Amino acid sequence: MGDVVNLKRERKRKVRRDDDRLAEANRLRFGRPAADRKLEEAREALELKRLDGHKRSE
Repeated sequence: MGDVVNLKRERKRKVRRDDDRLAEANRLRFGRPAADRKLEEAREALELKRLDGHKRSE
């Protein structure tokens, strides 16, 4: 037989895990200075532009 599982406790654990993931994403998104965010956005835009420049035209 398997172990007895308290469904209420497991539900709460799942909610906590989901909340922790959301909090981590928010820390990455909002927890940086504006200069760092703009630098990262500029790097991403440059990389996207570089990738678009390598597309084959048909």
